[in-house]
Amino acid sequence: MNGQPRIQLLSPRLANQIAAGEVVERPASVLKELLENSLDAGARRVDVEVEQGGVKLLRVRDDGGGIPAEDLPLALARHATSKIRDLEDLERVMSLGFRGEALASISSVSRLTLTSRTVDAEQAWQVETEGREMEARVQPAAHPVGTSVEVRDLFFNTPARRKFLRAEKTEFDHLQEVVRRLALARFDVAFHLRHNGKGVLNLHEAPDDTSKARRVAAVCGSAFLEQALPIEVERGGLRLWGWVGLPTFSRSQADLQYFYVNGRMVRDKLVAHAVRQAYRDVLFNGRHPTFVLFLELDPGVVDVNVHPTKHEVRFRDSRMVHDFLYGTLHRALGEVRPEDQLAASTPAEPVARPSGLAAGEFGPQGEMSLAAHVLERPAPEPAWRPAGSGGYRPAQPAPAVPAGELQGAYREFFAPLPETPAASARSLPEEQGDIPPLGYALAQLKGIYILAENAQGMVLVDMHAAHERITYERLKSAMASEGLRGQPLLVPQSLAVSQREADCAEEHADWFRRLGFELQRLGPETLAIRQIPALLKQAEASRLVCDVLADLLEYGTSDRIQAHLNELLATMACHGAVRANRRLTVPEMNALLRDMEHTERSGQCNHGRPTWVQLGMDELDKLFLRGR
Repeated sequence: MNGQPRIQLLSPRLANQIAAGEVVERPASVLKELLENSLDAGARRVDVEVEQGGVKLLRVRDDGGGIPAEDLPLALARHATSKIRDLEDLERVMSLGFRGEALASISSVSRLTLTSRTVDAEQAWQVETEGREMEARVQPAAHPVGTSVEVRDLFFNTPARRKFLRAEKTEFDHLQEVVRRLALARFDVAFHLRHNGKGVLNLHEAPDDTSKARRVAAVCGSAFLEQALPIEVERGGLRLWGWVGLPTFSRSQADLQYFYVNGRMVRDKLVAHAVRQAYRDVLFNGRHPTFVLFLELDPGVVDVNVHPTKHEVRFRDSRMVHDFLYGTLHRALGEVRPEDQLAASTPAEPVARPSGLAAGEFGPQGEMSLAAHVLERPAPEPAWRPAGSGGYRPAQPAPAVPAGELQGAYREFFAPLPETPAASARSLPEEQGDIPPLGYALAQLKGIYILAENAQGMVLVDMHAAHERITYERLKSAMASEGLRGQPLLVPQSLAVSQREADCAEEHADWFRRLGFELQRLGPETLAIRQIPALLKQAEASRLVCDVLADLLEYGTSDRIQAHLNELLATMACHGAVRANRRLTVPEMNALLRDMEHTERSGQCNHGRPTWVQLGMDELDKLFLRGR
């Protein structure tokens, strides 16, 4: 034991530099901490000046409440803060910063100057520290009410850390992203960013809805705002508001996702899982959704003191939060109709409005009938309603087939009918009137696309993709209303699990039973699968149950069984949808357009591909250089 090092206390300087490794990763980390301090101080305007990507200089000036002269040296001490006093404050903390480590950590790896003045002070005071010395020097200075923090030569005394920094442009991109995140969190504060003497961002205060939308467009791009749905839902002490991008406005990477909990930007796996679930049915494989969302709840039921950078949070009732997020977003995306996706524009000249059979009034013909005698459910009322009495009226629904018999009804449901010749658009009556969102069919192109005219211009519809979504949604509705039929196994499958998973299976036994599964506990770490859903008889039951139990333990909920069922229904809908080169009559095409207008998620097929696109008159004029 003689060669064993003795235990000793770390020096304050070394302790701060170790803490800096947790808080100060790069210039963007410094800016995040300084901006959060400014916002906590009540700033209404924040000016950020950067040189060489923040490595040479990073200056943040605000017009907040300031720091008294006697508190300036303490502001640079470790674990010193004005934001919490006791454990009760920590449990309900609403300020962005509260750990009292940021300034001490930053000052240990840079040359830091802090200048501040309070409202009642006659003059400002300044404190300076330089790296390892850590000796604060206080002196009078000239400064308006508020605080300026100047950080120079970041990592000048820790070259091992400095060599991990990236190129100037990369570091500045990270800095700019920090400003964007906080600018979305605080619409009431103006943000101004300069880099190497040039203005980059100038975001003014946004007190009303119009200016908030303008700021979102400035940060996320105008294309996002044009393709986003506004959301505001409050239930059970939870409030969710913001903007979610339409599934067709997806990204190749998750770079346009902003989620805030009580004003704090977080990247939480529970939130990510709930959003992913909500978009699962409408997003193309490998694409990522876009959103700017704000969740507000009692600060006492969320723990923000989980990680030094405060990027993660922990909810007391994680399942309730997950279900609220998923349910709200799933419902919002499901309620999107074509009229919501059409850009607001001045209506063009009215198109000829068909009536009677030509408008699909008596229901679609041929394959487009969707076999109403098998699965037709009461359809929701279409958002569009004609002014007159001669508009489209959904066919009278017939009783649905129980979900357990769907496979047996498969052939009858999708039985092809004889080909019918395509009708000419010229046979449509020349009546005028209100125009539905997707307009009226004019022709069929190459047996694949439907060409229609609406108030905005021209609509192109992929008939197979559109019919596929309509069929899929009706299959899901039938299954949801009738439930699932289970199929007992001749030889029960034994499944080895952990004791935690076995306890979870017992706790959720009723839930499994409703989904067609029957699980029996044979021992502390053994389950028996006695029954599975009839539609999933080809699935690997043991693996599915294990994955579901893992989800239940991680998130408190799981939709894997429903996902497998939906995959099967999607396959059935894909095979049953009208095929390419199938000639449709004008009444059949119009009936499909009307069905799309009141079918959930009709903007995308089962695989996430768009089902229709709009070409407005402005776009068509540009193609032909009209008006130039």
